[in-house]
Amino acid sequence: MRTRRTAAVAALLLALAACESAPKEAPQETSGSLEEIAERAGCAPDVQTDASELRQTSCATDDGTYVLTTFATDRGLREWLNQAKDYGGSYLVGRRWAVSGEVATVERVRERLGGRIETTEPHGAHPSDTAGHH
Repeated sequence: MRTRRTAAVAALLLALAACESAPKEAPQETSGSLEEIAERAGCAPDVQTDASELRQTSCATDDGTYVLTTFATDRGLREWLNQAKDYGGSYLVGRRWAVSGEVATVERVRERLGGRIETTEPHGAHPSDTAGHH
């Protein structure tokens, strides 16, 4: 009887340890206006671009500095993201919104906004393109 109880306690302790070491899942992806998303991210928005197709603000929070952009359409988001990726960088992407900034900043903002992280290298000359050429 004691062996079974000891085994059950050991299994419970292992399960608890696994839960503590498991990475945190992002919350459900947020949605809303630029102001609503900024508030959830802990940013006081100072709208810099206010156009019919997109709205944009810079944020400086404890997470770091980043740009939050909202889009009128899914297609607008995808087109913007495709162009932005030409320059490389890290992007936290939700439905009709994106956050751009340093990798660590984007990861911290994701803890409040959800979404998925997309990271790309800038397009251009690769080291192998010029290696050995003088």
